Amino acid sequence: MIGSTHLLRRRRFLPLFITQLLGAFNDNLFKNAMVLFVVYSLYNSEAAEAKFSAIASAVFIIPFFLLSALSGQLADMRDKAKIIRIVKTCEIGIMIVGGAGLLLAWKGIETGTIAIPMMLLALFAMGIHSTFFGPIKYAILPQHLHDDEVLGGTGLVEAGTYLAVLAGTILAGWIDVRWAAFGVVFTAFLGFFSSRQVPPAPPQIPAERLDLNPFTASFRLIRSTLHDRRVFLAIMAISCFWTIGAVLFIQFPPLAKNVLGASKEVASLFLVMFSVGIAIGSIAISALLKGKVSARYSPPSVIAMALFIVAFYFVCRQWQPDTAGELMSVREFVSYPLTVLLLLTLLGVAIAGGMFVVPLYAFLTTFVDKAQTARTIAANNVINSGAMVVGALMAIVMNLAGVPILEQLLFSAALSVVSAWLAHLLFLAECEGADCGRASLAFWRRG
Repeated sequence: MIGSTHLLRRRRFLPLFITQLLGAFNDNLFKNAMVLFVVYSLYNSEAAEAKFSAIASAVFIIPFFLLSALSGQLADMRDKAKIIRIVKTCEIGIMIVGGAGLLLAWKGIETGTIAIPMMLLALFAMGIHSTFFGPIKYAILPQHLHDDEVLGGTGLVEAGTYLAVLAGTILAGWIDVRWAAFGVVFTAFLGFFSSRQVPPAPPQIPAERLDLNPFTASFRLIRSTLHDRRVFLAIMAISCFWTIGAVLFIQFPPLAKNVLGASKEVASLFLVMFSVGIAIGSIAISALLKGKVSARYSPPSVIAMALFIVAFYFVCRQWQPDTAGELMSVREFVSYPLTVLLLLTLLGVAIAGGMFVVPLYAFLTTFVDKAQTARTIAANNVINSGAMVVGALMAIVMNLAGVPILEQLLFSAALSVVSAWLAHLLFLAECEGADCGRASLAFWRRG
């Protein structure tokens, strides 16, 4: 990916990159400002906090499940650049509603009856926004980039996305919620203006009649997409990965508050470390593969991720904060003896995750016809979102069953093993009829 940084000077990539960056930043600034405010200012129960965090995640994800099929059809049959501009126009209205909800919550005006429902409504609408933008950001790459630039471009998009997540998460944890309300509206306007510069990306197939039924459209989309075994395995492995990610992101705020006795700034620091690690992993795997799309390193990467999750769990178990009932500030947190080890294990989780998932996304854009790319990404989003909703529901069930938030980390580690098995099958399928190296193939077959 380092060799692909020249793309940042090209109009065929830079406006899309900036638009995606701003969208990811805004999603996370709004969502984390909302969740952290509710968890740290309204609730005093670990179960209630984890439940709200899970509900917020599910609200954002549900549109992906319902509308990804329609978004994939539109992206393949309409000009992708025009869709981007429509979506970014809608974001302005969505964030005006969400920002108003944040301001009402900050002022303590009808928090439970008006402010929180407004924020959840805006979050749901941002899920719709991301559902329609998601297939385009990957499907447009093979149309605007050369074949040997797609992996690097995908890595740049992934790294940029998580750096934007990082920036949004930092601000959500550190600025007052009223400034977050103004920030999300301002960022929506910036995204609208950057979207105007994305070059045209006309459809490569004739327009067909759109199937507006979300269930039949999703079924047909998945059935028509998953005939390639490599694509099927890549999507299933990515879905399992995002189930793990959904559970971890749900756990972080209540874990920081109730297990580590830390402030919301520390909770945002956890999300920051995760985002930095994903970005590092995206860069590292692109450099290792040298532009070749391959799942070669995905199985060991996700096994490493599981081991880091277990290590993170054991460090948390040894954590014994002495704050006399007060939540630790960032300064107190970083001076605690186990902090460096805790952050390194979390960083390891994220780096391994980035190395695992980036090549799998590249599979989805390079092993199908360019006219089918958006619908392939959309099928991936349908299955991913269903998996993440399942992850959120599992987190809710574990909380209702009284499973401590710390013990839930082991569930994420166990799911990593399933991802490793799927990635292993993908690499074997990749090697069928291809020269992956006899020694390498023999090694994985023995595994």
